[in-house]
Amino acid sequence: MQISVIGCGYLGAVHAAALAVMGHEVVGIDVDERKIADLSQSRAPFFEPGLPEALTEGFAAGRLAFSSEISEAKNATVHFIAVGTPQKAGSNAADLTYVFAAVEALMPHLKPGDLVVGKSTVPVGTARRIAELIAPTDARLAWNPEFLREGFAVNDSMHPDRIVYGLADDGNRDELKQVLDAVYATPIAEGAPVLVTELETAELVKVSANAFLATKISFINSMAEIAEATGADVTELADAIGLDARIGRRFLNAGVGFGGGCLPKDIRALMAHADEIGVGDSVAFLKEVDEVNLRRRAHVVSLAAEMLGGSVAGKRISLLGLSFKPESDDIRDSPALSIARLLSEDGASVVATDPEAIENARRVLTTVEYADSVESTVANADLVILLTEWKSFVQIDPSALSPLVSAAKIIDGRNVLDAQRWLAAGWDYRGMGRYRHEATGH
Repeated sequence: MQISVIGCGYLGAVHAAALAVMGHEVVGIDVDERKIADLSQSRAPFFEPGLPEALTEGFAAGRLAFSSEISEAKNATVHFIAVGTPQKAGSNAADLTYVFAAVEALMPHLKPGDLVVGKSTVPVGTARRIAELIAPTDARLAWNPEFLREGFAVNDSMHPDRIVYGLADDGNRDELKQVLDAVYATPIAEGAPVLVTELETAELVKVSANAFLATKISFINSMAEIAEATGADVTELADAIGLDARIGRRFLNAGVGFGGGCLPKDIRALMAHADEIGVGDSVAFLKEVDEVNLRRRAHVVSLAAEMLGGSVAGKRISLLGLSFKPESDDIRDSPALSIARLLSEDGASVVATDPEAIENARRVLTTVEYADSVESTVANADLVILLTEWKSFVQIDPSALSPLVSAAKIIDGRNVLDAQRWLAAGWDYRGMGRYRHEATGH
């Protein structure tokens, strides 16, 4: 099939490359000419495992192209809208400026029978507005939410755990489903389940999933607060309740909280939209979910002050991790970056490292020193804090770091380190909502 993907940010670039690998002829379009130049050379504008290889494969097969000219979409019969929907300045609501700008730019190039497919995460009702907008072109509309996990996005695109089609019940459902089934023929053949819903349901799926996951994370972080106050261990608690099949163990990991470009933005947008349609009380609990999450960042700073005798001022604190999660260079709403900023504001001398996110962090936070290695980061540190669970950090040998630091103190902000191993090496170890251990080594 001939397909255009409008918007080549994180979602669009991955989606375009994956569709080309699946065998379609794809053109990705974006107004950012530098981004287009990078993608055209198989260079990913952001770190995502597997994306450079997918781009290279698409180009080698002659099925992938990128352009800054919307007119290049004219030969496509399926057009994916994959632009960003950031949080509005001064508001929790989603900014739909880019969505409608993309649709309006595309309209002169739509042909009767073309299918416009929304993938951007939008408030319920947006799809109906777009359907009305494109009606004069005789193009049709579907909504096909994305469920990509940063760090696994290429695999999630090629092998999705579900595919949702939002289709208006206007007599054309079967025809439009056949078109989308052809787009996703490869994963469907592998057994990926397909769900056909109304447009409104499809729009609600992604934010609902993210709201649930955010709630689960904030729940276990709330339990971590209780565990710390009572002497319980939240990791053992999570293991115990996670064995209940109704609950499950995934996303029950206490730590410094969630971040990134999806969960925080999506739960706030859902709250804002619920208020707009008069059902704000139905998701009022998400306000506390958000507040619990943000509170975890301040908690780490308080714990650091406690371990350093009451204040972080004048202390050298080393941070391991800047991205909001491993296998990503994304620092949007990153807990690690927030903690770095808070420590710096409280007078600490902060030095940080990350396998991929240093350059992104350097552009937005200038009060922090950045280092290229763990060793140079922890040199003469009064305290080390692990904030992103990169594999290379989890596997650090605590005995090898001991001679480098001024004081063998560490906060495990993700509860991923082997506490007993660090204690045996003589470190003062503190986790999130875990027993307060005493070092046994030297």
